[in-house]
Amino acid sequence: MKVNFYKPNHPVLKKYIEGYYFMTKDESNESLNYLTFPDNYFIISACQNVTFFQDQNMVEISQSSEENIFIDFVSRCNSPVEIYYKQLINEVTVYFRPLGIYHFFESNECKFLHDEIISSDFKDLMKIILNETERKTQIEKLENYWISKFNEKKLSKIEAIVNAFESEFSIEEIAQKNQITRQYLNKICTKYLGKPASEFRKIQRFRNSVIQNKSVKNLTELSYENLFYDQSHFIKDFKDLTKIQPRKFFENVNTEQKNIWFFI
Repeated sequence: MKVNFYKPNHPVLKKYIEGYYFMTKDESNESLNYLTFPDNYFIISACQNVTFFQDQNMVEISQSSEENIFIDFVSRCNSPVEIYYKQLINEVTVYFRPLGIYHFFESNECKFLHDEIISSDFKDLMKIILNETERKTQIEKLENYWISKFNEKKLSKIEAIVNAFESEFSIEEIAQKNQITRQYLNKICTKYLGKPASEFRKIQRFRNSVIQNKSVKNLTELSYENLFYDQSHFIKDFKDLTKIQPRKFFENVNTEQKNIWFFI
């Protein structure tokens, strides 16, 4: 089954939202099973008429005769998760870039999202979108909703920290440059990014290495290009996040196609 991943059309949304995809229920009873790997996105999904079961690193989703709109919010994914759809469903899923979600919700609302409490207008809109059969209309309604909620926040401190994670500076040095302790750095990272600084950086480097895999000669070059200490450090972090060796991962995952199920 092919699922298209859409980049935002609106220039404001492009800055804060990586993209979104839709799934559509059909009568074939086709199932879908895949692994998704760690990322630093904040992800909101809305599913229509479903039963949702989660056990450790496995999620099972199936059609339900009961009418409902199930909202799922993910802010921390640090190990592979197996996703199993027993049948295809109606679903829309949105991927916010790091810090992006705070420009559409108040910070305390993001805490509410962790508890799966979300405003009724969002659920109402998701129901309308998931009942819509025209993709163009679905996209317009979805983007218009986020534009209506947009309220740009001043997040310069944490933005500077996130940008610094792409540098060669250690986390201790990043804390010193921002005149805070490492403990406080982890505190604000956990608040705004959903995870401690070291975990965020580790995942970011993993993701960058996946994107760059085809443009470098070997794992050694890939390690240094993404600021790992050496190839051993790269392999260790890669295995921590994927549970398999990098060579095995790249043999089985087509990075050129940027398959939505593996990379987003």
